[in-house]
Amino acid sequence: MIFLAEDPTIKVLPPIITDDTIVFGLLLICLALVFYSSSLKQGFWSKFYKVVPALLMCYLLPSILSTFGIISGEAWDVVKDGQVLKEKSNLYFMASRYLLPAALVLMTLSIDLKAVFNLGPKALIMFLTGTVGIVIGGPIAILIVGSFSPETVGGDGFDAAWRGLSTLAGSWIGGGANQTAMLEVYKFNPSKYGGMVLVDIVVANLWMGILLFGIGKAAKIDRWFGADSRAIEDLKKRVSDYTESVKREATFTDMMVMLGIGFGAVAVAHFGANYLSEVMNTIDGVAKNIYLSFLTSQFFWMISIATLLGIILSYTPIKGYEGTGASRLGSIFIYILVASIGMKMDLTQVVENPLLILVGIIWMSIHAGLLILVAKITKSPYFFLAVGSQANVGGAASAPIVASEFHPSLTSVGVLLAVFGYVVGTIGAIACTVLMQMIATS
Repeated sequence: MIFLAEDPTIKVLPPIITDDTIVFGLLLICLALVFYSSSLKQGFWSKFYKVVPALLMCYLLPSILSTFGIISGEAWDVVKDGQVLKEKSNLYFMASRYLLPAALVLMTLSIDLKAVFNLGPKALIMFLTGTVGIVIGGPIAILIVGSFSPETVGGDGFDAAWRGLSTLAGSWIGGGANQTAMLEVYKFNPSKYGGMVLVDIVVANLWMGILLFGIGKAAKIDRWFGADSRAIEDLKKRVSDYTESVKREATFTDMMVMLGIGFGAVAVAHFGANYLSEVMNTIDGVAKNIYLSFLTSQFFWMISIATLLGIILSYTPIKGYEGTGASRLGSIFIYILVASIGMKMDLTQVVENPLLILVGIIWMSIHAGLLILVAKITKSPYFFLAVGSQANVGGAASAPIVASEFHPSLTSVGVLLAVFGYVVGTIGAIACTVLMQMIATS
């Protein structure tokens, strides 16, 4: 691929297909192929999906299309009438802002909040372990790569690599709002910021792919951890039993009502998010306070409000729509989001800046290694490892995806941890950055 020098995430050459309506159709075809082939009980595909989770393929197929330049979830340049115009697919925005909140509401209708709390402290322990892994992983990665390539992690003034890597710490502990806060605080050179975005996209997506692959091996991993997953299985059984007790064939009216519930909640979530983010921006000190800046994020409020609405509705008769497939409808929206995330991943980007990517890979490996160590010591199920990690690294857009793959009733666990990530994201990122600065300047 050819990239602009000032922003390596922006392609000079556009993908073959740039029309979102066509790309959306291709994504749905990919999903259809995956689910059809995974439903086959005999032959090659039956054996294939015993090893590779269907969710991983929903993620990988769009990334393959992106890698070969057929589609792209990132920005590209188009020359029109002698002018260079930047264009970008809006499918991920649509999926994350429209479909994700609708899915959260529909999949939370069946939540048993008491049973979620009965899962115990291990979910929080693994989340905080993931946070610590990110905090210490950055400086260790700088120390390792700096031993043989000091120029990769060096730089002076606002070009210093540690300043740019602070944005990764913000993104991998909290989310986009925390990442932006770190960019504002440490004033990294904007012309080089694209390189950090590239590391974020490549490493975070590679790690998500590994986590998704592990879901297919969750039972074996749990046995190796010596994990007790009875609380998780109990929650899944409670929800499954409830679903069976209210199960009935969905009528056309039921489908329309469920869509009304889901997207009505989207409207409320966006209305509330727009209002609250504007209010927070007007309060003196909030927007400029690095610890509270996430409160100005519309995405943070949208996710929080949608989840809260789902929890509230779970205490009303609307909960009965779980019997007509509310969580299944929400799962469809989640899989579309998975495909739109996959299309953002161009596998050839791994070799564009290998040493900077290596910093990210070492960093993420330390995060992963610490999670595995603590999971083994505490005998925590793989579910807590995977969701705790994604609540850090992937945030509110990815944690529910991983959690829902274990069971739709567990989606809320991913959301709650991801929201907590916004709160600790900036504090953890600053701690990480201080350590990286000490290592880089020593």
